[in-house]
Amino acid sequence: MAEWKKNDRIEVVIEDMSETGEGIGKTDGFTWFIKDTVIGDKVQAKVMKTKKSYGFAKLERITEPSVNRVTPKCPVAGPCGGCQLQAMDYEEQLRYKERKIYNNITRIGGFSEVPMLPIMGMDEPWRYRNKAQFPWGLDKDGNIIVGFYAGRTHIIIGCEDCLLGAEENREVLRRIKAHMERYHLMPYDEATHKGLIRHTLIRKGFRTGELMVCQVINGKSLPHSEELVNSLLEIPGMTSISFNINKDRTNVILGDRVENLYGPGYITDSIGDVKYRISPLSFYQVNPVQTEKLYGAALEYAGLTGGETVWDLYCGIGTISLFLAQKAKKVYGVEIVPQAIEDARENARLNGLDNVEFFVGKAEEVLPEQYEKNHVYADVIVVDPPRKGCDEACLNTIVKMAPKRVVYVSCDSATLARDMKYLAERGYKVEKVRGCDMFPQGLHVETVCLLERVKSDVS
Repeated sequence: MAEWKKNDRIEVVIEDMSETGEGIGKTDGFTWFIKDTVIGDKVQAKVMKTKKSYGFAKLERITEPSVNRVTPKCPVAGPCGGCQLQAMDYEEQLRYKERKIYNNITRIGGFSEVPMLPIMGMDEPWRYRNKAQFPWGLDKDGNIIVGFYAGRTHIIIGCEDCLLGAEENREVLRRIKAHMERYHLMPYDEATHKGLIRHTLIRKGFRTGELMVCQVINGKSLPHSEELVNSLLEIPGMTSISFNINKDRTNVILGDRVENLYGPGYITDSIGDVKYRISPLSFYQVNPVQTEKLYGAALEYAGLTGGETVWDLYCGIGTISLFLAQKAKKVYGVEIVPQAIEDARENARLNGLDNVEFFVGKAEEVLPEQYEKNHVYADVIVVDPPRKGCDEACLNTIVKMAPKRVVYVSCDSATLARDMKYLAERGYKVEKVRGCDMFPQGLHVETVCLLERVKSDVS
């Protein structure tokens, strides 16, 4: 194997993509990670850093572009870093994400056969995000700038019209910028902790057309707020305007306190036949079109006939719980965030669903407690955990409760594979696996999996 050192030039064909979006290629068995490349590119790159068996190189020239390379629609796709796959044809993006799921399940889960169904892609993989959070700052010439942070930095890349977001975002930002300039309101500076205007949060109900604007400030009040409200109300669909107080030295965007300026303090939207009330602090899936497909698949896999008791673990604001409650006898939801459970209960009332009960707490604590003390059971258990996957105590209780079906919704197929292996070794068989592309142009992919109990005497 050749000895590579900094500033050496290499020629390599990109064969795969890393979890963080770098292209992966090999020379004489040595692995290289090269940013701004796509699978199939033949490139020339400069060595930046090497380890024992891998290294990092900087792209200098694409000597032969991949057949799957396309020109990014967004002029700041490279420096922004939010759309790691925008230079890749969308059909190839879907194939890449499907391979990622399959490879994780076979390598980490140890499964030799994976019953995969075709990934659920988008017909129109743009303008799909119903939520955006834009930081404000000053450029090098002292002009007000708004956009997104460059990858792995807090340097703002100017972008008032992200092509993944709602078209109304641009007009909202234009009016806030004009308000700042008119009344000399300074953007927040992380280094000095001075300046008033931090982030602007914009949400849109895709079904209802309702718009929400919540301006995060480093202070107690928003000067001349009445004038700003009147300006924003000229935008069709404007329903809720508020400001959020965050005076902490932190990179957390929202503070705990919201002051309402106009409207009910929330917007509404629906996924399928279920309505949701969304406040500035609510969690809500950012891609409603794909969420309906994902939850529809979860509901189908649950196989409900009307007589089942279902547990929904890591339930958030009850998005999946309420979907399930339409077809189940009883649904129990568990979530650690108290505010999310308040929203879940309110959403159940909003939809007239009285067969849902919610618990605040860790799934790995609530489920064992309910099983041991109150002898609860489940015909179906649905889990939608964070990236780290399910806690082993939670998986162990699932096995003890022995539901007929487990429906696993995952945002990280690596931890999904690990948890699938645990359940498969304890009496469950993997029946279906399907990807759902919730984040076109980005790296992440959701997966929904059905496991069925194949033996009754699980230990």
